[in-house]
Amino acid sequence: MACIAKEVETELLPFLRVYKDGYVERLLGSQYVPPLLDDPETGVSSKDITISQDPLIKARVFLPKLDEPHQKLPVLIYYHGGGFCVESAFSSDHHRYLDGLVSQAKVVAVSVEYRMAPEHCLPAAYEDGWAALQWVASHFAENVIDDEPWLTNHGNSERFFLGGDNFDRLYIGGDSARGIIGHNLVMRAGVERLCGGVKILGAYLGNPFFWSSKPIGSEPKGEDFEKNPIRKFWDFVYPSAPGGIDNPMVNPGGDGAPSLAGLTCSRLLVCVAGKDKLRDRGEVELFEVEGEDHCFHFQPEIDPDSENVKKVFKRLVSFLV
Repeated sequence: MACIAKEVETELLPFLRVYKDGYVERLLGSQYVPPLLDDPETGVSSKDITISQDPLIKARVFLPKLDEPHQKLPVLIYYHGGGFCVESAFSSDHHRYLDGLVSQAKVVAVSVEYRMAPEHCLPAAYEDGWAALQWVASHFAENVIDDEPWLTNHGNSERFFLGGDNFDRLYIGGDSARGIIGHNLVMRAGVERLCGGVKILGAYLGNPFFWSSKPIGSEPKGEDFEKNPIRKFWDFVYPSAPGGIDNPMVNPGGDGAPSLAGLTCSRLLVCVAGKDKLRDRGEVELFEVEGEDHCFHFQPEIDPDSENVKKVFKRLVSFLV
């Protein structure tokens, strides 16, 4: 009996194909790797947890090798890259990256696994990111329920209360599309209170996926700009977005977007690559790596020990103090 080829409904190359029967074929993404206690190379331990059952939100938690049993460390909530539709917190690329970062920066990291398009279009990923942020913040409030021991025992500095507020070493961040999750969550935290009044100290946006209907800087003009695949990509991952490509979630400088004065963190680091088409949309403290493309430090053909990869790592490590 002849094999009947399935019909393709949508292609978003090089990321994925969606077939008319609903099957999603993801073409990019590194393979799954399990968590590991006491990595022989870095000494970092990792484990997988469930943050929420409905919706299902999971995470991989990383703990560095401790200098003392009750050591208190900064906390980093990390949102992985992949264009809102591929990759995972449990993939080899992101596990290796977080393992190295946690080892060098001496932080407790929570790498969030959230729902992705097209099965769950935006704003699902933003809502999952917010739920994960609130869950982490709850560990530093009074009367913690369903706590994660690595966070309660080692996360954050000792709590100091002044006028009811506690000052913490809590960071959030991510790369590529997930970099803008970090941006939007910091903005949201300026309007909606985090559990226990916890404050975000800093945010890291690596090669953030910002765009709009109007070109800026070195971006192409006219028809070349209109044909840019980034617009098609955004329409795919968030087809119902009010304002389309000028939605505040992707265009923080557009009409109707909240003022950047509402940023709740006191520190913001934006890292861009010199060849990245999105680089001109970086903001505030800018760190540019010349001669590299978008999220180059995650590309399989790039040597993880190259000088430019080391530059990104060193800058981020120094930021997470």
